[in-house]
Amino acid sequence: MAEHNKLGEEGEKLAVGLLHKKGYEILATNYRFQKAEVDIIALKDETLVAVEVKTRSTPDFGDPREFLKPAQIKRLVEAIDHFIEVKGLDYEVRFDFIGIIKNKLGTRLEHIEDAFLHF
Repeated sequence: MAEHNKLGEEGEKLAVGLLHKKGYEILATNYRFQKAEVDIIALKDETLVAVEVKTRSTPDFGDPREFLKPAQIKRLVEAIDHFIEVKGLDYEVRFDFIGIIKNKLGTRLEHIEDAFLHF
């Protein structure tokens, strides 16, 4: 497995752990619809939360949030709409972002709720 894929998987596991600690119920991971993938879909206080996780080994190339582009946001919205339709759910939806820097110096996690409002 490529090193960046391994880092991404480790980051998603860290994100799931963080969300569990915060009381989120994980409904799905790596949910795919067409060209989109929602890293984590969770439920928190009657809100369906789609979580995008970006993991980097260094902040030298910019903040992980900077790697989320408008086209990807559009695909994420379409994917979560599909998930809701297929599952027959009726919840408010929120999009969160978890940015992770993980390297030999340590691990830093940043959870931004309602992240699309901050981009």
